[in-house]
Amino acid sequence: MKDFTFETMEYVRPDYNGLKRIWEEAAGRVRNAKEYAEVKAAMQEVNEASDRFMTMYSVCNIRNTLDTTDEYYEKELEYNQNTYPTVMEAGMQYERAVLASPFAGQLEAEYGKELLVSMQRDLDSFNPALVPFMQKEAELTTRYQKLMATAQIPFRGEVYNLYGIQKFFGDPDRAIRKEAFAAYSDFYCGNEAEMEEIFSQLVEIRNEMGKALGYENYIPLGYKQQGRSDYGQKEVEAFRKQVREEIVPLCEKLYQAQAKRIGVDEIKVYDEKFVFPDGNAVPAGDDDYMIEQARIMYHDMSPETGEFIDFMIDHKLMDLKNRPNKASTGYMTFLPDYKAPYVFSCFNHTIFDMQVLSHELGHAFAGYQAMRHQPVSAYYSESTDIAEIHSMSMEQFAYPYAEQFFGKDADKYRFAHLQEAVTFVPFGVAVDEFQHIVYAHPELTPKERTYEWHKLEEKYMPWRKYEDDAFMERGGYWYHKLHIFLYPFYYINYTLTTMGAMEFKKRYEEDRSAAWKDYLNLCNAGGSQSYLGLLKVANLSVPFEEGSVRKAISYTKEILLKAIGEE
Repeated sequence: MKDFTFETMEYVRPDYNGLKRIWEEAAGRVRNAKEYAEVKAAMQEVNEASDRFMTMYSVCNIRNTLDTTDEYYEKELEYNQNTYPTVMEAGMQYERAVLASPFAGQLEAEYGKELLVSMQRDLDSFNPALVPFMQKEAELTTRYQKLMATAQIPFRGEVYNLYGIQKFFGDPDRAIRKEAFAAYSDFYCGNEAEMEEIFSQLVEIRNEMGKALGYENYIPLGYKQQGRSDYGQKEVEAFRKQVREEIVPLCEKLYQAQAKRIGVDEIKVYDEKFVFPDGNAVPAGDDDYMIEQARIMYHDMSPETGEFIDFMIDHKLMDLKNRPNKASTGYMTFLPDYKAPYVFSCFNHTIFDMQVLSHELGHAFAGYQAMRHQPVSAYYSESTDIAEIHSMSMEQFAYPYAEQFFGKDADKYRFAHLQEAVTFVPFGVAVDEFQHIVYAHPELTPKERTYEWHKLEEKYMPWRKYEDDAFMERGGYWYHKLHIFLYPFYYINYTLTTMGAMEFKKRYEEDRSAAWKDYLNLCNAGGSQSYLGLLKVANLSVPFEEGSVRKAISYTKEILLKAIGEE
């Protein structure tokens, strides 16, 4: 295993019948167990089988996103997505047996209650009636992802994909910025009919899944699929309200200052990424240079991160360079048989590249640590709302190293990144509220759904101005956010965890050693506790509580207002 690289990993189609048989046999052993040791042994066998299965499933998914036109992995992905749901009931039977076992209390005593809570959440999120819906959902999301990955956007004599065209959004020439955004918008406008069709079917299918489990619509199921067990819609709504009251006015000030700084009367959508009149910060070297600087940074940051980055680079567990037909996304996933994370993204020679090297590698570091500290694979990954604290805090921890990546533009990077961390939050909660609207009101037509986004922009992003772009003006911007299609109800996590990241930022600058200890404890804990429990592990505030948003962003607000001369 020491000599493996991702490129040399052999993909073997998962044995679904074998996985089903292991689940069934384990369920029988648990039901008939006379001693706790028998239950543990059955669970261990299931863990090992699940790790083998998940590793092959992930290898297939990764290789499909590396080249969405590769027919072999496209067909394998389709087979896996269609077949896995058909054996899930056997997995549910195993989990039912564990929960009903007289030894369940001993499992909880040894591993913590979250193991049983997560099993119950699985049972509450599935029944066999969902299988055909899950298969169709996977088909539609794959179709959307391929549409995005194969985008070809003509611009000034060249052709770009969705990541490539975005590097022009920060061009010093305003005419180029406007033209580039128009080309980006034209792609979505030109594919609106297909995206309307895909999303309409997704809303219908997901709501049917919710109804099959006894809910009014998909929303409660969506929350369970995100691993949420200790908060719900009311808490999220309260958080969105705080964002509107506390962060939206700050963003308006930041954009007003930006307009003055870059010399325009009013910020347009194509100006938002252009932060400095003499040009934004750009990486000081090519893709390989950035990766090597990441190695240096992580070696300096801590012994744990140094060991981690060597592991990632030596085993070729990152693919970050932009190429045609590569999926337009960024993610970290697990290869549990190798106790290895994998990171995927597309560099575009903007500050985004540094965000990849800190954000996605923050996820990967947390996974790397959890796989080495948690006794069961169920705890290798945490709920999605916690996961983004790992990544977004790591972005802040990277600030002292900005000179390595941006040279003389390091301060530009720090300001632009921090401003974006804040101005992103209203967009993030708008995405969340949009999803609540569309699943609660499936009667909306595609154009009515899109107009709902327009209204949310007026509510959360009053500075947003589309010039001579009828498609975007009526609400078309939401189509570009792949999470809405692929990962419903995920997006609020980025905004909740921004609060935790801002807390960590302040503490890291006040007492780096103490902050790092809390962060490392959070990473090591994996998914062994619930969201609120893991916040306690990291000594972080609960973002739903009244006044929590104001408190969390206070230090960042002070830095930004000082920078724009409004202390």
